Amino acid sequence: MEGGTHHPHDGGTGGGDVWEALLPAPAVALLAVGYLLLARRARAHRPVPGWTRWRTVSFLGGCALLAVALLPPVASFAHGDFRGHMVQHLLIGMYAPLALVLGAPVTLLLRTLPAARARRLTALLHSRPVRLVARPVPALLLSTGTLAVLYFTPLFNATMGQPVLHWGVHAHFLLSGCLFAWVIAGPDPAPSRPGVPARLVVLGVAVAAHATVSQLMYGGFLIDVHAPVPEVRGGAEIMYYGGDIAELLLAAALVTTWRPVRRRRPAATGPVPVSAAGTAAG
Repeated sequence: MEGGTHHPHDGGTGGGDVWEALLPAPAVALLAVGYLLLARRARAHRPVPGWTRWRTVSFLGGCALLAVALLPPVASFAHGDFRGHMVQHLLIGMYAPLALVLGAPVTLLLRTLPAARARRLTALLHSRPVRLVARPVPALLLSTGTLAVLYFTPLFNATMGQPVLHWGVHAHFLLSGCLFAWVIAGPDPAPSRPGVPARLVVLGVAVAAHATVSQLMYGGFLIDVHAPVPEVRGGAEIMYYGGDIAELLLAAALVTTWRPVRRRRPAATGPVPVSAAGTAAG
């Protein structure tokens, strides 16, 4: 942590705001429109059992959160202030992924694709690479574990001078955040998802990891961020409290989407005792 400044990518010319609006806005709009078209197609072909409008609202809410994070004024604030960066990081990496995942986009795809393509998508979901990363621990390492790589190494400072690297970090946190939310509490089927107790333990580890990174950041230990001390401490507080709220929402989603498996009673075998049969007959 140093007493430098947090510089925007465009060198302060103001042109960065134009590109911030031109690049992400069409992508987010296309994502939302694509989902709406798939939902309309699913309803037109046949009633979708168990599908509620809340899933559509959730996915569109995730798109809205992405738009807020990637467009001015939040994006401009993020380029000029480390606290703005942390707000942007939470929106992209935690809040938007949860809302998008709760929209069950994979289930929607499977119900609208032709049978051959749906089978290929199912095969992809059950492929070895997907089964490897679609587990709580790898998902935790890819999402929460990379926080240390970003803030405890020169990587974060490098992203502020390299727009391509900066957008790559955004893409990583969005995808890894969606992966973690999907594995922990997603309504879409996951090929390697363990039971609820195991997922709660992993979620607890994520809470502890976020708290540890934010506390080290606040104290100035191991952090390699070129920004004024008040900004870094403010960013650490945003990470601490904002991360807790996001993880509580994820825990609530896990509890509300959990359906306990009912065990069937074993059927009675063997001859019925004479006394029991006589009692029943009487």
